[in-house]
Amino acid sequence: MMTLFRLLSMLPLWALHGIGWVLGWVVFLASPTYRRRFLDHARLAGYAWAQWHVAVGQAGMLVAELPRLWLGQDVPIKWKGRSYIEEALATGKGIIFLTPHLGCFEVTAQAYAQAFGHQNPMTVLFRPARQAWLRSLVDASRGRPGLFTAATSLAGVKQLVKALRQGQSVGLLPDQVPPQGLGVWAPFFGRPAYTMTLSARLIQLSGAAVLLAWGERLPWGRGYCIHVRPFDGELTQDPQLAAARINESMAQLIDSCPQQYLWGYARYKQPRGER
Repeated sequence: MMTLFRLLSMLPLWALHGIGWVLGWVVFLASPTYRRRFLDHARLAGYAWAQWHVAVGQAGMLVAELPRLWLGQDVPIKWKGRSYIEEALATGKGIIFLTPHLGCFEVTAQAYAQAFGHQNPMTVLFRPARQAWLRSLVDASRGRPGLFTAATSLAGVKQLVKALRQGQSVGLLPDQVPPQGLGVWAPFFGRPAYTMTLSARLIQLSGAAVLLAWGERLPWGRGYCIHVRPFDGELTQDPQLAAARINESMAQLIDSCPQQYLWGYARYKQPRGER
């Protein structure tokens, strides 16, 4: 499998995205469960065919581009809202980046590390892969100058807290379903979704700047555009209300480009360990 990954990493981005587009539609048509979940989530959010059908191919592109991002050469990057990062770094209080499953969330952290990691490294929270070969590949590829990883564990949370105390940056996907006991039920597009409380706790405890970011996948393999905007609003001490506010901010980002959201992600599933 590693050999296949290395071969794919040599392909141009436009070719990988073409392969991914086909892959996305094959999976969508071949898997009734995935297709039903995809359609239910997009319709629940109020999007019509013209707004969500492009996301079928985009989901496949997300998978196909990984070899290039993990093992290949750098990809073209544009920025929209880069000044927000520069302003936040100037305060020296650290930054918390919140990114939904929108566009290429893998490239967002890489772009930050390339542009700012030399002066202020980033630590990203991620869920380790279950397969041993994939876990070693991910660990080796995600760790790079200016970019560190923290597993979804108590040790990983401590790593994030330490980074923020040192005035560094951290990145999370707050629409990722956490294990039982590490979240609360809060509305997401009007439906209760088990939502992590970690992002709100880090915001309240650290005093760091909070920025919303996502990586737009540009057409025809022309690279990515990293969109950055400040988090708007205050968080209460009530975990459910705070989680609901963060979910609302994620929904607003998704609304800017529903064509690249991962609608097939099991956002409303029961947390692990809950019956």
